[in-house]
Amino acid sequence: MAPDLITYAIPGFVLLLLLEIVFTTIDKRNMYEPKDALSSIAMGLGNVFIGIFTKAVIFGVYLFIYQYRLFTFGFTWWAWVLCFFADDFSYYWFHRCSHQIRFFWASHVIHHSSEKYNLATALRQNWTGNLTGTFVFWLWMPLLGFHPVMVMSMQAISLIYQFWIHTEVIHRLPAPIEFIFNTPSHHRVHHGSDIDYLDRNHAGILIIWDRLFGTFTPEKQRPVYGLTKNIHTYNPFRIATHEWVDIWRDVRQVRSLREAIGYVFNAPGWSADGSRKTTRELRKELEQNTTG
Repeated sequence: MAPDLITYAIPGFVLLLLLEIVFTTIDKRNMYEPKDALSSIAMGLGNVFIGIFTKAVIFGVYLFIYQYRLFTFGFTWWAWVLCFFADDFSYYWFHRCSHQIRFFWASHVIHHSSEKYNLATALRQNWTGNLTGTFVFWLWMPLLGFHPVMVMSMQAISLIYQFWIHTEVIHRLPAPIEFIFNTPSHHRVHHGSDIDYLDRNHAGILIIWDRLFGTFTPEKQRPVYGLTKNIHTYNPFRIATHEWVDIWRDVRQVRSLREAIGYVFNAPGWSADGSRKTTRELRKELEQNTTG
């Protein structure tokens, strides 16, 4: 099985987190709330623990599919380069779908549930993503010919990269970097609950996919972090399960199979009676109010 690069990166995460706390305290910035940060750390530790079991299963699935590969790329340098782009492309579509399909959003919403934006927020990871099959977005890679070790190593590298972009300490980087790579500025937009910022900038490492597929939005004003309807809890178990509980409550009151499917697989915010709104509906309403 692939080495767990994220485990090796934990000391670096801790060091950078402590440096940010010291810097922002000296600079008198209100970037940290102790209970919120501890909740995020607890979510991260839970994710690592669950991953011990789920990643082994996923690796086995990748190995099974790899037996039927179309090509054999091996571990050459150019195969690693191709794997980097293939993984980043896969991450973009996984991330985008996690905002557009409630079943996947139920896991991903955890990462957006903090009203603070700092390096601790990067650790606020879900406990159910692997269990609900988010790895399916990468299945094409071992089938094409990328070895499972390469696939899982590149997934880990992507997550390690994304740690440092969860900060307000860095404003903007030189224009060429901002144009090609995901940066703190781009990712702050992604964590914003402002209507203009919802479901934007889904990049992992490269922001080029958002530019190509029309989901890029530059940072215009400081985002309001969190959810459009915040959950107001520091309880890790509540944070990890609140959307799954809400889905269950919705499904229990449906009048048809079609409504049940809608509550599970339509966009977050969809409701059979129109009492709630999806991102698309919120944007449309805002445009009507602006032009009207």
